[in-house]
Amino acid sequence: QVQLVESGGGLVQAGGSLRLSCTASGRTFSTYAMGWFRQAPGKEREFVGAISGSGGVTYYADFVKGRFTISRDNAENTLYLQMNSLKPEDTAVYYCAVDANGYMSEAARAYEYWGQGTQVTVSS
Repeated sequence: QVQLVESGGGLVQAGGSLRLSCTASGRTFSTYAMGWFRQAPGKEREFVGAISGSGGVTYYADFVKGRFTISRDNAENTLYLQMNSLKPEDTAVYYCAVDANGYMSEAARAYEYWGQGTQVTVSS
């Protein structure tokens, strides 16, 4: 069992930055690929990006390329999402999730454990 806790969300103006964190329980954090997803009101949960267990490989959705960066600190069991040049359409609840199979899938159903989410609101 893995427990995930996100933090770092908040209200920011368009063009601003936020860094989200996701802290995981368990001793095998470095063996899991991890993903970030987001869900806006009335919309389906969508893939933001993923990172391999070692942190050496990352993969992003097209709409965040060049603006968002995923990283991880395996010694601290923490996953990060650095978000720059934020837009109002980035407003959503952001979730981190564990992909125990390591496929770094874009499909939410491939992820086994989820955090509770953290709200990001970008004002225009």
